Amino acid sequence: MFGILLGLAILMFLAFKGWSILWAAPIAAIVVALSAGVDLLGAYTESYMNGFVGFTRNWFPVFMLGAIFGKLMEFTGMAKSIAIKLSSLIGKERAILAVIVSCAVLTYGGISLFVVVFAIYPLALNLFREANISRKIMPATIAVGAFTFTMTALPGTPQIQNLIPMDHFNTTAMAAPIMGIVAAIIIAVLAYQYLIYRQKQLTAAGEVFVEPAEKQDSGENENLPNPYLSLIPLITVIVTFNAFNFHIITALVLAILIILVMNTSKHKEFIKSINAGATGSLIAIMNTSAAVGFGAVVQSVPAFDDLAYMLFNIPGTPLISCAIAVTALAGATGSASGGMGIALAALGEQYYQMAIQTGISPEAFHRVSSLASGGLDTLPHNGAVLTVFAITGMTHKESYKDIFMAAVIVPVIAIAVVIALASFGIY
Repeated sequence: MFGILLGLAILMFLAFKGWSILWAAPIAAIVVALSAGVDLLGAYTESYMNGFVGFTRNWFPVFMLGAIFGKLMEFTGMAKSIAIKLSSLIGKERAILAVIVSCAVLTYGGISLFVVVFAIYPLALNLFREANISRKIMPATIAVGAFTFTMTALPGTPQIQNLIPMDHFNTTAMAAPIMGIVAAIIIAVLAYQYLIYRQKQLTAAGEVFVEPAEKQDSGENENLPNPYLSLIPLITVIVTFNAFNFHIITALVLAILIILVMNTSKHKEFIKSINAGATGSLIAIMNTSAAVGFGAVVQSVPAFDDLAYMLFNIPGTPLISCAIAVTALAGATGSASGGMGIALAALGEQYYQMAIQTGISPEAFHRVSSLASGGLDTLPHNGAVLTVFAITGMTHKESYKDIFMAAVIVPVIAIAVVIALASFGIY
């Protein structure tokens, strides 16, 4: 048991220090195996690699197609066109809301949150400039729209954090719709109110918009496609995936083909964008698979049964146990999908059997797992957090406090509320 906890601590420490999880995870796995007295070579070549390869085999097509879809939406200007139209409808006086809604529409439509950050930043910069809002809260504003309720809470979202539980609990992406909608409302409302409070606080202290070192244009004068037509690929993913029960791979392929047909005048640059999306997806899938490989080693050691026993005997509904397991591992790895992958690869079958035995709907376990993956994952060493800071030019010291409040504390509150709902049989 000590070895498992030590391995987790080492994984978190190395990730926080900026080590790639591709080699931090095997190191942490070796510590777990060494403490358990199992064969080190076998732990790596069999347990670790079986977990690594298994996750890659199951999810690589989704990662790759999702990244290509996002890149094409970015390259063609369709993502920016949608965002600009939304912001004009909402108004510059509600700049924070405009950024949140723009991010939410794009991520719920299936675009990778990393792509959304790049696409939204120029727009967010222009809105914050016009509204004279401090850039300190820009990272948190983007995080709320892209990293929270559309990633884990809203039923039907095609983001990977809502797809992984499906195989473990025999559910669909629409699992536990009441729980999901309630959680989404809680996250969106509380996080937005917090950001408005921080805006007023900063303005009262004399902290307003300051131009970044390298001034960037918002890109609003570009020859962008029609925003309403640009919604078609996003709607295609959501409708075909949820209403017509297409496999997510089929839904993404269809949406990609629609983008290509709608932008034939830019066909000479298609290959470049598709290549960039496919290449970028490799890092994402490899990082997540590495985390799952670590979980496979943990599952293979004798002490794992003791760990499972402790988790399953936490007082109260087993949904609490599930939430703790997923969010703790998401925090340790700095990855929502990675932490969920570890937890469900190791404990998913047990939680599914527990759902059957206790009469709790497997859909509730699905939604709690998804929501829990989006809690502690957004710690300082999270890849998305590092990306948004790099793009916005802000630092942890300047802006992380607001991300922590809006994208960590608020989602945890939402999880607690929906678990309470589930205890009354409301899914």
